[in-house]
Amino acid sequence: MVLPAGSDAVTREIIEGKLLATVDEMGVVMGRTSMSPVIYEVLDFACGILTPEGELVAQMNGITLFTGTFGTQVQALIARFGEDVAPGDVLLTNDPFAGGTHACDLAIVRPVFLGGRLAAWAINVAHYLDVGGSVPGSVAPDATSVFEEGLRLPGVKIVRNDTLSAELVSIIRENVRLPDIAMGDLNAQLATVRIAERRLSEIVDKYGHDSLRDCFTHLLDTSEAEARAVIAALPDGTYRAQDVIDGDGVSPDQFEVCVAVTIAGDAIEADFTGCPPACAGPINCARGALNSAVKTIVKALVAPHAPSNDGWFRPLTVTAPDGTLFTAMKPAPTGWYYEGSVHASELVWKALAGLKPGRFSAGPYSSLCATYISGTDQAGRPFIHVEPQHGGWGATDEGDGASALMALTNGDTYNYSVEVIEAKFPLRVTRYGFNTEGGAGAGRHRGGYGLVRDYEVLAPGTVVHGSFGRSQTRPWGLDGGAPGSVNALIHVPAGGKPEHHSRIGHLATHPGDTVRIVTGGGGGWGPPEDRAPEDVAQDVRAGLLTEAEAREIYGHAGEDAA
Repeated sequence: MVLPAGSDAVTREIIEGKLLATVDEMGVVMGRTSMSPVIYEVLDFACGILTPEGELVAQMNGITLFTGTFGTQVQALIARFGEDVAPGDVLLTNDPFAGGTHACDLAIVRPVFLGGRLAAWAINVAHYLDVGGSVPGSVAPDATSVFEEGLRLPGVKIVRNDTLSAELVSIIRENVRLPDIAMGDLNAQLATVRIAERRLSEIVDKYGHDSLRDCFTHLLDTSEAEARAVIAALPDGTYRAQDVIDGDGVSPDQFEVCVAVTIAGDAIEADFTGCPPACAGPINCARGALNSAVKTIVKALVAPHAPSNDGWFRPLTVTAPDGTLFTAMKPAPTGWYYEGSVHASELVWKALAGLKPGRFSAGPYSSLCATYISGTDQAGRPFIHVEPQHGGWGATDEGDGASALMALTNGDTYNYSVEVIEAKFPLRVTRYGFNTEGGAGAGRHRGGYGLVRDYEVLAPGTVVHGSFGRSQTRPWGLDGGAPGSVNALIHVPAGGKPEHHSRIGHLATHPGDTVRIVTGGGGGWGPPEDRAPEDVAQDVRAGLLTEAEAREIYGHAGEDAA
């Protein structure tokens, strides 16, 4: 029996809880049924539910940069297909120029028809190990065109009438290096959007279409009102920030980027006018990723702990001309889009830090320091190991920065456990600890520490590529705090001298070589001479500083601490 529709607060609370439980269930199923370690170990995916118009109303915790792309991707599909969707259809898109991120992130989108009418959209975006292109893993750090970055499917029907398209499956299988794994991940995604349809059907069966729609409206309007209230409480004005991006994979040149954040009443605008044109290398991001990067910071400003939906972002305007590093157009390469978009996030972060010092920290290590290690194992099987790395975040005015935390772009994700790496790949982890050699930004509160992770190569013919930002420009300190330390990809040939790299497209290794990932420490907050002696002493006791280093940085080693 369908209960009466209306704006009953209890009914809304039940439906909102059901929506959040549904996206979480989608995530659990994805993690349990996918075949790629980058999905079930790293959790490089996210799931959501959107209104019939394509506004996000519920999303699981996951990749931060997917926070703002779901709506733009679904709206691009709505514009592409119009009324040409039916029950049992599932759409697929991985086009960075249609609201997405890069070709490796495949969005599976199901229109949810209930009682003959479109009630919602369900989406799952997941990172595939490989979608073809010039290198294993599909994201060449030195690509100069999107055509080097693998297969793009800018809006196709992968399923019609609940029947998987054999033709499209064949196209995908023939264009990727690990087809069986890709098909396993595709089937996992399809299962999650079916679950969404089932759970939404249960809501409508019990409460009716009108109650579901009322809940959507209430979620979005309430979030908008709360966001506007937070913004309105901030002083009006224009707040500016500048930063530098270290190279693009093709050129080592630095790129100066900037933002002007304007608060006027209960609205906020981020204007990236003045940023450089799209660069030759693949650190560009398209407009969808830029919008998402800014939304990430606005969410941290207005309601960091609340569930995400598009209502929070209604007060936001993102301004940028076409064709910049942050608004790249086809055929610009975008494979390492997160290396560019993180700077968009951090520009807004840096501009707002003075307004909300308890909410925003000094500069973090920024780069995911993602590393691809590929080849053939001792049994003759091809492998692709891709892994983001944790690093140091900046201090706040309330405490030291977080150590060994995932980068801003990736949010609630992980790197691999040592046991998984050694079980699945011809690699041995020989070191995993804090980067005390590079250190962290000193200050009244110091930055968090990055990590050092050593992989010993076990199989011949193993090749490495990666793209590390902040390899020259250190994370910024605030209020007199010192800058942090830089990231590096280091190749140590067996018996040879270390070779330092930042963005490298092809690094040949041999058994016995070491691939060392070094992530930087975050910036400090406040003058170092104001650091409490007991805090200095604790760092010395923890092995993060030697007594000599403490005296050099702080003038003492905390000897007078109680």
